[in-house]
Formats: sequence, C-alpha cells, structure tokens
Amino acid sequence: MPRKFSRALRLLALLLLIALPPAQAAEPRIGVMTMQPGQIFWERFGHNAIVVDDGTTQTSYNFGFFDPSEPGFVGNFIQGRMNYLMAALPLAQDLSYYRTAGRGVSIQWLDLSAEQKQAVISRLQFLSRPENARYRYDYFTNNCATQVRDVLDQALAGQLQKQWTASSLGNSYRSETVRLAWPAKWMALGFDLGLSSEADKALNRWQDAFIPMRLAQSLAETRNSSGNPLVMETQSLLPNRIAPPPEELPQWPITALFAGLAMAGVFFAALRFRPALGNALMLAFWLVFGVAGCIMLCLWLFTEHRFAHGNENLLLMSPFALLAALMYGLRNKQGLAQRAYTFAVHAVAGSAVAAVLLKLLGAGSQVNMNWLLLLLPLHWLIAKHALASTDK
Repeated sequence: MPRKFSRALRLLALLLLIALPPAQAAEPRIGVMTMQPGQIFWERFGHNAIVVDDGTTQTSYNFGFFDPSEPGFVGNFIQGRMNYLMAALPLAQDLSYYRTAGRGVSIQWLDLSAEQKQAVISRLQFLSRPENARYRYDYFTNNCATQVRDVLDQALAGQLQKQWTASSLGNSYRSETVRLAWPAKWMALGFDLGLSSEADKALNRWQDAFIPMRLAQSLAETRNSSGNPLVMETQSLLPNRIAPPPEELPQWPITALFAGLAMAGVFFAALRFRPALGNALMLAFWLVFGVAGCIMLCLWLFTEHRFAHGNENLLLMSPFALLAALMYGLRNKQGLAQRAYTFAVHAVAGSAVAAVLLKLLGAGSQVNMNWLLLLLPLHWLIAKHALASTDK
C-alpha cells in the first residue's frame, strides 16, 4: 500500500473519531432490596436496602446497622433511645451474610426518571456521610424500611405517601409484629403482652411499610409519575431456606380459654390434695405476674417505648401481686403487715375485675381478649383462696 494512501486512511480514521459523539455512561438503576426474615430475634421482621447500580459497581445503602459498643448502648436500648446507622457497601459484601444465613433476597428495579434517580442517589450520598449516617431508631415509625420508603418518596415528590395513605390492608402494629414473631412463640407472646392500645390502631399502607415485605408489596402495586408500574422488574438474588412466618395473624382465643381452665384446674387440684403445693403455685403466680407488672409500669413511666405506655394488661398483671407475695409470710400477723397483705390481695383481684369491666363497658380499646381468657380463671381461684385464708 502506498505510504501517502496509508497516511490518508489514518487521517480519515482520526477525523471520524473526532466527529463521533463521546460514548455516554450507562444510566444508573435504582432498586429496593428485600431480605426475608431470619432466625435471630432481631431478624424476625425482615430487612431492606436501596441498591444503586451505575453499570460498573453495585452499592447497597443499608439503614440497618447499630453499634453495641457505643457508650450507653444498653441503657439507651432499655429506655427506647436506639441509634442506628446507614452504611454504603458493595452489594456482594452485603449479600454474603444473607447467603450464609439462608435468608431469601430479591431486588425490585424501579422505573424512575433520570431526575428521580439522581435525587435518590444524591440523598443516599448525603445520608451516607459520617456526620449524617446516624438516626434515632423507632421500631414502628423510623426503621430500616421507613428510611427506604422516605428516600424514595422524597424523590417522587410525595407520590408514595399520597397513594398509600388512601388504602389499608387492615393491619395494625400489633398484628404485624406478633405475626412475624410467631415462629418464636416466646417472642410473639411477649410482644402481644407488652404492647398497649397504641399498637392496635388500623394502619394505612404508608404506615404498613414499617415492615420490609409490606413495603415491597406496596411498591409492586404502585404507579410512577408516568402512570406505569413503578416496579419494572423483580430479580431474585438468593433463595429463602428458612420457614416463612404465617401470612395472617394466628388466632388463639379458644386455646387461651382452655389453657386458662387447665391452669385453674391444676391449681384447684393442688389446693384440694396438696395444699402446700397449691400455696407455692399461688406465690409463683404472684411473683411472676408482679414482676411482669412492674416491668410494664416502668416501660410506661420511665422509657420512650410509647407503644407500651398505658398497657391495659397491667390490670391483669398488677404490681400489687409482688407485694402480696412478699407479705404472704406475714398474712396471719396482726397489724400493718396483715393489712398490707389483705390490701394487696384485694388490689390484685380488683384490678382483674377492672380489666373485665373495661371490656364490658367498651372503655378499653386494647386487643387483649386472649389474655383475659387465659388469666381470669386463675385470678378468680387465687383471689378466692387467698381471701378465704385471711378470714380464718
């Protein structure tokens, strides 16, 4: 090939390269990653994060970190003053734990405009700075799921809140919490016992999104600003190897009633045939219920666990039961000790009666019928026995 012709070809190729428009970077993708419930108690409610895929790297913005080594962590936890952290980490690193734990993970890729995507990315980058990463955690109203919801809603100019506050699935904070904790019965019953009527108000779908799986469900049924489905693709990343929680809140009033009658029957038989055992069971009843009542009272008066404030189950587990147990050995002494014991027994029985009256008069709005059915037979027998023994 002649040298002049070769130079001409090179010059032409150079001119074409200059004339062609520069290659544009791939438009980023925004996705909501949902992790299914785990087996450790704080994992029972699932988790989620926002994933940003810029074509080169995939970053998970995860709002679910806390630092148990921070000063005062235990005291703040008890008082309901938890601080959580948002961290940005490579998606593969974030997935490694869930793969080991056997928790299913999926991503909903969202159909957002370029401006909306940039708004999400800018907000996440702002929140991931060390000075902005901490937030005051509240299990129901400000958690890993609501943080994700709020970032998306801000980028969508309030469209999520507008659409989701107009409908409801009929859930409550209690029903969702107890349902998801149900595989660990001690945990489910503890939540059910410890939550007040504040947890029984009907939630709209905006409030429902405090549960990561409910957030994913609502996203799947939402339209974007163009009227198209907000979720354009759902991608499964990891299979779920853990038995899922029940779809609906289990109902157990019949079980509660028969369990209550069975406990009362055992107590009655013990009093009839083994009085010493019956008295020991009565003392155990008062000690356990008195301590539980004191804990519920302290949660109300001295902590920020506002969904435990004003718990009507205090009437079924009165702190006066602890006083009755402590004064039991002095019940036959004349004077102040006997009067204190008699007062405590009457207070425990009277509180249980008040719990029933609240229900009959419609004054109590707390969902606690299961606990009434479970404990009232035992309350009646113990009060009858304890008061009869003081009359002798």
